[in-house]
Amino acid sequence: MSTPESSFCTTQVRAQSEQGALLVDVREPADVAALAFDAPEVINLSLSELAQRWQELPKNRELVTVCFNGDQSQQAAEFLQAQGLTNVHPMRGGILLWMQKGYPVLGKRHTTLEK
Repeated sequence: MSTPESSFCTTQVRAQSEQGALLVDVREPADVAALAFDAPEVINLSLSELAQRWQELPKNRELVTVCFNGDQSQQAAEFLQAQGLTNVHPMRGGILLWMQKGYPVLGKRHTTLEK
């Protein structure tokens, strides 16, 4: 199970992504199309599809689950860890905190908290 010690802050995620970690955005495709993380390598595997498709994720890479505000990334990381993946970390704060830190995004920068 994911613990606060295993979760990453946005600064750690940005550094890890630049060092080869794969960001797994667990939001729905429409949400990702509207506003996405601009990082070296990001894939979209929504939380609703994760149970059926988690085995498509690379087992030999560090994975960081990301979402809108951190809640879904925590759920996704816990699920993946329960499947035996040990190199998974959820990002705290989601894309909202990512934008507040001034990190790059693709798409509209104006968003609401209605998620």
